[in-house]
Amino acid sequence: MPRAPAPHPALAAADRAVPATHPTPHPPTRADGQESATAGGYPGTVILGIDTSLGTAVAAITRDGEVLSDEQSANPLGHAEVIGDLLRRATAAADAPTHVAIGMGPGPFTGLRVGIATARVYALGRGIPAVPVPSHDGVALEILLHAALTDVEPGRFAVVTDARRKEFAYTVYDGIDDDGLPIRVSEAALSPRDELDARLREAGAARREATSVSAAMIALAAARALDAGRDLASSEPLYLRSPDVVAAHAPKRVGS
Repeated sequence: MPRAPAPHPALAAADRAVPATHPTPHPPTRADGQESATAGGYPGTVILGIDTSLGTAVAAITRDGEVLSDEQSANPLGHAEVIGDLLRRATAAADAPTHVAIGMGPGPFTGLRVGIATARVYALGRGIPAVPVPSHDGVALEILLHAALTDVEPGRFAVVTDARRKEFAYTVYDGIDDDGLPIRVSEAALSPRDELDARLREAGAARREATSVSAAMIALAAARALDAGRDLASSEPLYLRSPDVVAAHAPKRVGS
């Protein structure tokens, strides 16, 4: 029997939040913590979420937010080595997915493209739609859900992730809209480490650092966007910067 992943730290703080982990042998639960009436199997829409913008995360949820499976690796490297196993474990706990939600970053070129390529190939092979979601939207949605469950007003905040090379990626949010989606005040941007706090003060945003992205939240954001008939992101990845690898120079001519 596969070992259950460790609970997601933010959602573990609120026992009524959408569960960040759901071991395969247990029945799915609802966002309010009650056991689902469809615990024996969900005949409707199942959304597979995949994100590799930080660690590697794969989850399957129903369209109304029941978490069927959530698998993750916190290692910021080795995405290609673990994503296949996580995908097999996540899909084994759910009925055939009808959509794939893809975390589009911001994230590093090498890691991010692994998740995006895997999600697109899976969607193509199954003949199902792929739904792009900004990875920071998944983090923001989790923060906002936790705030609602604990009656805490989050105010304006910025999701901040380490972009390496003494830079941070950040996106500013302010509340949740009528579709249950985070209100994005600014698009993702890069900031030098020493300038970030000043930029956030200017934007009036509290700093909320993230070290992981929940694939369940990526899938939930996609579910809500589908219900509202909205697009959250384009099909273009939000790479932090261009890849370091460059094409080799033209080969030298060899004389006869």
